[in-house]
Amino acid sequence: MKYYATIINEKGDIAVDDTILIKDSVCTAGSYILDGFKSLFSAEAVTRLEDKGYKISGKTHVGEFGLDLVGEFSYYGEKEEKLSGAAAGLVSEGKVSAALGVDLNGATRRAAALSGVDFLKPTYGTVSRYGVISTAASGEQIGVYAKDAKKTAEILSVIAGHDDKDGTSLPDETYEYAVDKDIAGKKVCIVKELFDLADEETKKKVTSFADALKNKGVIVEAISTDIFETANIAWQILMCAETCNNISRYDGVKFGHRTENFRNIDELYLNSRTEGFNFLTKAVIFYGSDVLSKERYKDCYDKSLRVRRVVADKFKALMKEYCAVLLPACGKSEYKSYDITEAFGKVFEEGKFTSLANLIGVPALSTCGVQLIGDHFGESQLLSLAAAAEKEVLA
Repeated sequence: MKYYATIINEKGDIAVDDTILIKDSVCTAGSYILDGFKSLFSAEAVTRLEDKGYKISGKTHVGEFGLDLVGEFSYYGEKEEKLSGAAAGLVSEGKVSAALGVDLNGATRRAAALSGVDFLKPTYGTVSRYGVISTAASGEQIGVYAKDAKKTAEILSVIAGHDDKDGTSLPDETYEYAVDKDIAGKKVCIVKELFDLADEETKKKVTSFADALKNKGVIVEAISTDIFETANIAWQILMCAETCNNISRYDGVKFGHRTENFRNIDELYLNSRTEGFNFLTKAVIFYGSDVLSKERYKDCYDKSLRVRRVVADKFKALMKEYCAVLLPACGKSEYKSYDITEAFGKVFEEGKFTSLANLIGVPALSTCGVQLIGDHFGESQLLSLAAAAEKEVLA
C-alpha cells in the first residue's frame, strides 16, 4: 500500500506515523539520513494503546521530519500530483479507525482537513512525547486522527496522561475527553484576516460549519486580530532553531546513512548530511543556524521567546470571551505537487493558520475541513463543538 512505510499487523486497526517509535520496527521520520534505523523500544503512546488491547497496523509515511505541508516530501513515499497525508488518507478510506501523528508545524491538521477526517493536537504535555523522533521539542505534540470526534476522544483518552519518562509531561495521571458538553450559548469567533486569506472552497467550509454551530445555539462572531500572524513568525523562528539543534545528532556515525565518500571526519559529517537531508530540511537548518548566531540571537531567537509569552497572554484574554476560534486549517482546498525549492515559503504562508497552537501549546482540532483552536485543556469543548456540527455538515 502506498500509505505504509511498514506493515506490522494486517489485522491491526491503528496506524502510527513514521516519526513515532515502535519496537523492532524501522523508523525514519521520512528521511534518508535515518535509512534502516530500527527502534529498541516503543513510544509511550503506542505502549498505552497496546496495553488497552488496540492493535497497531503499521507505520505511515511522513514528510521528512514533519517539516512540509502534508507529508509530500517523504524520501520513501510515492509522488502524487494531488497531495494528501498518508495517515489521514488511511483513516478517510476506512483502512484504519484511527492513527497517531506528530503535529510539529500543522501538517497533520492540514492533511486531516484535506482528507475530511478529524485530527486533534492536544494541549502540550498531556500526551507523552517519549518515543518521538524530536525536531522542535517545545511545540511538537502527538495527536489523533479519526473519522469523527467520538473516536478521536476515545483514542486520546487512552494515550493521554503523565509519563515520568517525558520531562515535559504534565502531572495529571489521566485525562478524560467528552463530546457531549453543552454548547448552547457558547461563543465562537472567526478571525477575519485568516478567513480572507483562504480560497473560496475553504471559505464555504468555514461558513457551513459556522451555520451548523448557530443552529445548535452557538453564537458566532467575526473579530480582527494580528496574533496569528505574529505567532507564525515567532514559531517559524523557534521551530527552525530547535530543528537545527535537534537533528545535529544525525552525523553518519552512530546510526542511519553514512556516506561512502569521505577522507576525514569533517567530510564524513558534511557528505552524510548533504546526501541524507532533503532541500527543505537543509533550508530549515540554515535558517535555524542563522537565528541562533551571535549576531542574530537577541533580535530573532530571544525576541521570539518573548513574543511567545505576549501571544499566550493575548490568546488567554481572547478565550475569556470566546470558547474557541473557528478558522481554516489551510488556505487551500487542495494542494498540487510542487518543487521542493518552493517548500520553505509555502509552509511559512500556510503556517499562519496553524502555528499559534504549536507556539503556545493550546489544543487545535481539524474537523469537517476546518479548524477549531481553544484554550489549554479545552479539548472537550472543541470535540463537543465538532460532534454537534458533524451531525449536520456531514449528514
